[in-house]
Amino acid sequence: MTVKINRLELENVKRVHAVTVCPSEKGLTVIGGNNNQGKTSVLDAISWALGGDRKRPQEPQNRDSVLPPTLRVELSNGLIVERKGKNSTLTVTDPSGQRAGQRLLDSFIAELALDLPKFLSMNAKEKAQVLLQVIGKEEELTALEQKEERIYNERTYKGREYQQKKKYADELPYEEGAPEDLISASELIQQQQKILLRNAENQKAREQAKELRRKYDETLARMEACKKELQSLEKTKEDLEAPLAASTKTAEQLQDESTWELEQQIADVEKINDQVRTNQRKEDAIHAAERLQEQYDALTQDVEAVRKKKLDLLQDANLPLRGLSIVNGELAYLGDGWDAMSGSTQLKVATAIVQAIKPECGFVLLDKLEQFDLTQLAEFGAWLEEKGLQVIGTRVSTGEECQLIIEDGFDIVNQTIEAPGQKQNWQKGVF
Repeated sequence: MTVKINRLELENVKRVHAVTVCPSEKGLTVIGGNNNQGKTSVLDAISWALGGDRKRPQEPQNRDSVLPPTLRVELSNGLIVERKGKNSTLTVTDPSGQRAGQRLLDSFIAELALDLPKFLSMNAKEKAQVLLQVIGKEEELTALEQKEERIYNERTYKGREYQQKKKYADELPYEEGAPEDLISASELIQQQQKILLRNAENQKAREQAKELRRKYDETLARMEACKKELQSLEKTKEDLEAPLAASTKTAEQLQDESTWELEQQIADVEKINDQVRTNQRKEDAIHAAERLQEQYDALTQDVEAVRKKKLDLLQDANLPLRGLSIVNGELAYLGDGWDAMSGSTQLKVATAIVQAIKPECGFVLLDKLEQFDLTQLAEFGAWLEEKGLQVIGTRVSTGEECQLIIEDGFDIVNQTIEAPGQKQNWQKGVF
């Protein structure tokens, strides 16, 4: 059962001399008037009557009156709340005549319902925290927000690192035609030494053939010169002919290997290796950038997964208004942040959340409605009617949108105030 205000009677409270308010059961009841006439004093009086001494004004008594403040609020659940006497003592009476106190009122009246501007003045994150408290998802969503922030920051770092690495890779030169691996100068020198050794052996064979030829020639000369030694020399000649022929044939077939290419490679080894290192640096940078891109993409999926969990968490919650959500820790409605909402939408969202704090509290007080135009007020009032909520607000205006107009602390319709032992009529504040 939602509790609403059926009737309010005030005397000598702040700027109010005497005001009676019978608000609409649902919808918007606007208390109008010019500045400094007592409009806000009416809301302060309701807040004091129902909210307890913590809502007591600093100067509760009207300065122009010697009588103490008197407040009487009749609630739809049958309770009658009164403050009167020198000490403004609280009395709460139920329909059976039983007395109660502030604890009973606190059990069904939400503090923010008595001070909606307090909610409106909160920043977007504070409003989101109130909503989370209402739906009981504060701890879960806070944990998801922290996880999303951590992953998002890590992804941002990876993205920046990827861009730097990719830019570095793109700026590095690339040597076309360079081998993939570094060249070892020592291996080239070893190959050269092997070739030189083989060539030295070839030269040795040539020298041997040459020496055999010399000996052969000397032998022939000696044969001519020394006929007496012909037999001996013939034998020597025969012994030399076979190896001479073999050696000569081998020597003729031998081909020296060129070391020019190796000499060029040895001379250019550092230049070639610089080219290889250049290409390797570029390939390493490209691979590093690709790995960072993969990490960035994975973190993006993690962020989206956390955001989906947040949406699922809110979708499963019993939200006071369809379309409410929390984006980046801030309150949003139908995808719009608080500052992007119209004035009437802000009122609607604030009222729905505040009323949901204690659903049994069916009314909300709202000061300074003059900041909203008539169209916004009409939209807000229509929504209240639809939801069956009661809002009592004030507006600097004397127009037709006001259900009650206060002037010099009085409502400007005929009223009757009972004094002890008599009835006294007054009109427009004149007793």
